[in-house]
Amino acid sequence: GSCLESVKIAIDTGYRHIDGAFVYYNEHEVGQAIRDKIAEGRIKREDIFYCGKLWNTCHPPELVRPTLEKTLKILQLDYVDLYIIELPMAFKPGDAIYPKDENGKIIYHETDLCATWEAMEACKDAGLAKSIGVSNFNRRQLEMILNKPGLKYKPVSNQVECHPYFTQPKLLEFCRQHDIVIVGYSPLGTSRDETWVNVSSPPLLKDPVLNAIGKKYNKTAAQVALRFSIQRGVVVIPKSFNPQRIRENFQIFDFSLTEKEMKEIEALNKNVRYVELLM
Repeated sequence: GSCLESVKIAIDTGYRHIDGAFVYYNEHEVGQAIRDKIAEGRIKREDIFYCGKLWNTCHPPELVRPTLEKTLKILQLDYVDLYIIELPMAFKPGDAIYPKDENGKIIYHETDLCATWEAMEACKDAGLAKSIGVSNFNRRQLEMILNKPGLKYKPVSNQVECHPYFTQPKLLEFCRQHDIVIVGYSPLGTSRDETWVNVSSPPLLKDPVLNAIGKKYNKTAAQVALRFSIQRGVVVIPKSFNPQRIRENFQIFDFSLTEKEMKEIEALNKNVRYVELLM
């Protein structure tokens, strides 16, 4: 229930890009919030940019379109604006989201990313997705798609972890050269959930540099971190269920960081990955 309310608050605040996924188990609430706001006359469908994701158990080409259709049915929308391959690895297809063997180890599945990509292209051709992209891909995996014989559409975006402690300069430069937009998840660091997060790494928002710069502009460390990413041309998708923070995260367009401040924040890079995807 908190997701439904949060999305409504976000839309009222001015957010238009909503990052979703089947494995978040809340697409029904997100779809409801979007439809409610359309019914209220606050927005039109074309104002919203919704990103959905293809999960690891659905990489075989014949599963790609049915999986997207299932997402659209849950959202009760006719199309998504962006559909992305969530991870460049496949799990054994089936009903289990995390298929495991008797020893509790994930069961992987061999698929061809290029074949999966062709099925994604077909979804775009069918009008089910306006654009297609990837997530958690490194340069080598991106090149595999970009150099694929008969490539019809290249990935428009690559969603990866990106923040002042993990600035991804090489990947950012590579993607820029190929007109691929970097969408940065965990732009504020992340929750301290040890099931999937490296909790030994220092919390980003306690960083003295971010806080000192924030003081100068009367902004929070979070607002400075988001502003930093946006000035580098990185799309940010901060996550919050707190109404005040949802609004705060949006208030980053009334100031800009100087070149010197940008360099100071860039120097904070520790190549520290919070989201270790331990599976």
